[in-house]
Parts: sequence; C-alpha cells; structure tokens
Amino acid sequence: MSDRKKDHINMALSSRTQKDNADLRFHYEPLLAAHHNGRFKTFSFAGKSMKLPIWVSSMTGGTQMGGIINRNLARACGEFGMGMGLGSCRTLLDSDKHWADFNVREYMGEDTPLYANLGIAQIEKIIARNQEEKVEEMVHRLNADGLIIHVNPFQEAFQPEGDTIHVPPIETIEAFLSRTNLRIIIKEVGQGMGPESLRRLLSLPLEAIEFGALGGTNFSKLEINRIKEKNPAHLGLFDQFVSMGHSAEQMTAFVNEITAKYPVKCRQLIISGGIRNVTDGYYLTQISSLKSVFGMASAFMKYAMEDYQTLKNYVEQMQKALGITMQYLVPVVNPVRKTGF
Repeated sequence: MSDRKKDHINMALSSRTQKDNADLRFHYEPLLAAHHNGRFKTFSFAGKSMKLPIWVSSMTGGTQMGGIINRNLARACGEFGMGMGLGSCRTLLDSDKHWADFNVREYMGEDTPLYANLGIAQIEKIIARNQEEKVEEMVHRLNADGLIIHVNPFQEAFQPEGDTIHVPPIETIEAFLSRTNLRIIIKEVGQGMGPESLRRLLSLPLEAIEFGALGGTNFSKLEINRIKEKNPAHLGLFDQFVSMGHSAEQMTAFVNEITAKYPVKCRQLIISGGIRNVTDGYYLTQISSLKSVFGMASAFMKYAMEDYQTLKNYVEQMQKALGITMQYLVPVVNPVRKTGF
C-alpha cells in the first residue's frame, strides 16, 4: 500500500485532465452498477454466435506473415467469441499455394462467424464467366459462413495493377445474390458509403453491411503512397481523393434515417473505420437502429504479428474496457434498442 500511495503522490500532477477534453457522448454514472463480472451473454450474429460485439475486420493473407496473423486472430476469435473476416481470398480461386494462410477454421472453432472475402471486380468477372460455383466451393472448403464482398472503386482506380469496374457495383451485387445462397456481407475499404448507396444495400437480403468508413486504414491512400514510392515524379493529382467519404458516425446516422423512412431487408451492421477504442465502437452500436457490432483491423494486426500471448493480452484488456463501458457509461443520445451485450 505504501508503494501505491507513493505512486499516487509522484504522479498526481502528471495525471491532471482538462475539462475541455471531456467525452460528451456519454453520461458517467458511477453509482448504479457493480463492476462487470467478466461474463458476456452470447448473441447471434452473421449466422453464428458471438460473445464480444467486436469484429476482426478483413486484413491480410497470401504471405508467411499473413498466415501467422490470420492464425493468431482466428485463435483469439474462438477464445473470446469475436467474428472475423479474412483478407482478400482472390489467390485461392486459381491456386492452393497460399491455402494455409486462409484455412483458419480449426484455430477458431465452429461457433463464431468466419467470412471469406473477394473484391467487387472479381465478382463482376465471375458473373460474366458463370463461375459462381467456384466461389461457393472456396467458401465451403474454408468452412466459412459466407462471403464478404469488398467494394473499392477508388482503390482499383489508383492501384497500378487495379481492375476496371465495368458494371455499377450495386448491379453486380444484385446479380450475385440472385445466383447464390451464400450469406453475403458488403463492405467498403476506407472511404465509407453515402446515404443512397446504403439505402440500396439495406433493401437487399444481405447478411450484414460493414462500413469500412473514412478514418481507419484507407486502401486508396495506401495505393497512392505505393505510386509515389515507385514514381517520385508523380504529381500528386489523386491526393485529394483520400479525404473523400463518410465517417462511421455519419454512416450510423444515415442508416438510422433510412430505417426510419424505408423498409429494409438487411438488419445487421459491422460499424468499422476509425474505431480507435472500445468506447468509440460501443457508442455507435448503442445508437444504431440495427443490430450492430464494431469492427477494428490495424489495432489487431499490430498485436497479431507477435506471439499469441501478446494478442491475447490485448483482447483481454479490450474485454475489460468493454465491461467498464457497459456498466458506467450511458450514451447521451438514448439508444434506440437494447443489445443485450
């Protein structure tokens, strides 16, 4: 105790906070609950069960490090009850060379959701070639619960090796839905989506929509940086596009407005893009009109690159932070539903 008190004295001045930095999204209610007991209720999402409302968003594969990352992430998802989207599985359509990097169900277990991933440009080509069965075979071999289709017109436009999108993505999505029974999630890759794109998606029988909003890892910016690195004479005329798009906060508001005005068939969201911490994600899931979890990518990757214990320690701290948030922080904007998390 004396050591603790000494720490308090030494750190008192450095631990002062500024009232101007108060997080105004929440009321802090310290009297109304005991500490969280560490147990989370199981809930259904994306065709399986989850315990934490946290989704490990699609990241990587096809390299030795990618395989290590995916196996560590899958193990954490199984242990803590989180959902997971694989990185782009395009390479698996033509070769099994990198199969082990994506074949992670055994590390995850059968209970939690795992989704394969392909880009909208690949889906467009698959439809043109009547090869939908090829996608279904890949999903089934991975023992995945469905397919994420990432929509990335900016990234494809800026990527030197990028594919040209010839058909409006919404038409490709509608056509693919009519030709498959796979559970489908649609996501962006760092720009988010505007209200009309969201309205069109919400009207479709999708398993979920993942935001991939502006504020997180931005794959358009990544490709532009690649261009600059390879070509120092690049004029930078694409730079303004990396700031175009919509934040997770904006998109949550768009969805709430849409669901208040129109009937929707898609009833689940993965709120991702710029989610820095548990309170960011929890707040948005609580004010969402649809059943929601929050997704993170780069934060998980940072810890998944090391040994599994490093990643486990990180998730344990996230879990504790979530329990504290649930017990003592109440969104100022009253939640329109109770999640039961």
